[in-house]
Amino acid sequence: MADNAPTMQHGDEYVMIFQGGPFDGQTDRRISTDGSWDTEVTEIVNQNGMDTMLVYRATGVRQRGGQVQVLYVWDQHDSEPLQDPEDRWEFDI
Repeated sequence: MADNAPTMQHGDEYVMIFQGGPFDGQTDRRISTDGSWDTEVTEIVNQNGMDTMLVYRATGVRQRGGQVQVLYVWDQHDSEPLQDPEDRWEFDI
């Protein structure tokens, strides 16, 4: 990320913006525990009672209106595979 990235302090809030995967377009808010933002987050999606871990990596950061915003992009390679929606209701009989 750029050298001119915004600075944060312990306890500051930042906005997470998700791109790609099941969380595409969603946002979340986090509190900084160490004066920075998470470089990687793992989100859990539940499909038919089974949890799947998805990895999102921080790829950009900006400050808008006094608020730090961090873009997290889905890392499909490092995430667990998602079940194809076409296969969700197939049963082996």
